[in-house]
Amino acid sequence: MALSCSSLCSRLSLVRLCGLRTNRTTTGLYSQYVSCQSRLPLCRHYTSSKVRRGIGRYVSSRLQWANKKYETFLKRRFPRFYQLYHTFVEGFKLLFQDAKEVRRIKAKMYSDGVKFQDLPYREMEKLRQFRRDMIKAVPLVMISLPPFANYLVFVLMYFLPRQLLIPHFWTPRQQVEFRGVYNSLRARHHLPVLKGLEYTSHQVKDSHLQSCLQGSVLCTDLVQSGVNPKVSEILAVRRLFSGPPLGIKRMSVDHMRHISPLLFLTPRLPGFFIGRRLNSHGLELLQLDRALSKLGPHQLSDAELRQACFVRGLNSDCLSINQCREWLSQWLQVSSSLKDSEVSLLLHNMVFLSANYHNGLKWSH
Repeated sequence: MALSCSSLCSRLSLVRLCGLRTNRTTTGLYSQYVSCQSRLPLCRHYTSSKVRRGIGRYVSSRLQWANKKYETFLKRRFPRFYQLYHTFVEGFKLLFQDAKEVRRIKAKMYSDGVKFQDLPYREMEKLRQFRRDMIKAVPLVMISLPPFANYLVFVLMYFLPRQLLIPHFWTPRQQVEFRGVYNSLRARHHLPVLKGLEYTSHQVKDSHLQSCLQGSVLCTDLVQSGVNPKVSEILAVRRLFSGPPLGIKRMSVDHMRHISPLLFLTPRLPGFFIGRRLNSHGLELLQLDRALSKLGPHQLSDAELRQACFVRGLNSDCLSINQCREWLSQWLQVSSSLKDSEVSLLLHNMVFLSANYHNGLKWSH
């Protein structure tokens, strides 16, 4: 019966391929084929697509079983390597989740005609952070694609986690440790920025402009003496940062090279590119502040609050949540009053408000 069925099927295929148009022959063959199919339950219930799905589920289940066995073996025999392996796997999951979220945001922006500056704060921050992360993550993903190349990634994770990996692949302990390292690297440029402001005030020959610059020097002296300037004192010198000599496009190249590390930008570029990058990142930060002001700092979770302070130059890991929230409120008071042309003051504010905040809290108690 099975042979006759297969022969009929093959005959039917040959008839169709040869292009025979005899209705009686085709109809007869088809009726015999249908009757044969009705007598074979296996032909009705087990189609090729169902077989493929069944094989796929079986292979997937076996792979999951093997992966669990492998993880159990690593956890029991090599606990430190298992921690790296687990961080690696979970990091890729988080990275793919972020990629899906960014794709959704991009699709909404395209379909609804929404611009970046009109997005809610969390979506705006997700796009900003994902773009920065992907610059470092793409080489890592390309390295891990070949078979067994993920072991090379484990070696890199072990020896150079901060330099080569993005926060998705850091352990919670490493995240706190590396933020401290980045804050210390950023703090090295606080004094050069302040010295640059003081030097600029002495080089100005215009008496009116020089008298205005005394306000900037006042902020500089306060920070150098270990005191945080007030929001009103910072806003009093805002117009100096919209034109010469402290505007984002009017600063000296040396001064811009000291400000770039505050945003984790390389200073080893021509002055023209440094100015454009500072202006772009400063405007992006200003747009983030405007979106955050609409949302309200009290709506942020503890992790989001600490991350927001870190992005704006504060070492938030050594502060309480209430102190972080108070500092962020002061920051937003300054940024909410600034225009796009005054973005240079926002970048200097990373020094004015952040340099001595923790010390000022210590002395106040």
